[in-house]
Amino acid sequence: MEARFNLFDSPTATKVAKRFYNTSLALEQSTLPKALRELVQLRVGQINGCGFCVDAHTKEAAAAGESALRLNLVAVWRHSTVFTEAERAALAFAEEGTRLGDDGVSDETWAGVRKHYDDDQVGALVCLVALINAATRMNVIVHNAGGSYEPGAFAGLDN
Repeated sequence: MEARFNLFDSPTATKVAKRFYNTSLALEQSTLPKALRELVQLRVGQINGCGFCVDAHTKEAAAAGESALRLNLVAVWRHSTVFTEAERAALAFAEEGTRLGDDGVSDETWAGVRKHYDDDQVGALVCLVALINAATRMNVIVHNAGGSYEPGAFAGLDN
């Protein structure tokens, strides 16, 4: 698949992308573990059909120490034994927060998130799910394909 449009060819989209990336840097300072952040973003990318995001977050998760087994089972996390109760709560939240039109985040899922994460981590998780959903939508709209992402590729946008 060939991309329809390079967002970096648009001065306005480039400015938004840089600000978007810089906003996401605040999540790096949270106590929400990097590997968990990548698993959540990978799951949202899978749900939204974003090849670019699946590629990027699979590779970033591997670079953060995730095993191939766990990465391969993210799409079927409910039917696997390799995720902790806390990770399962975050993945359920990511799914329900992505599929808002299907009833949104249930009270049960919210309670699971609150059980395992402190206030700052919950806030980080809410922002993470919102940001990755926006990113997946931008990439899917313009047909950014997966396959060529290199870990750390966005580090140069923080200016």
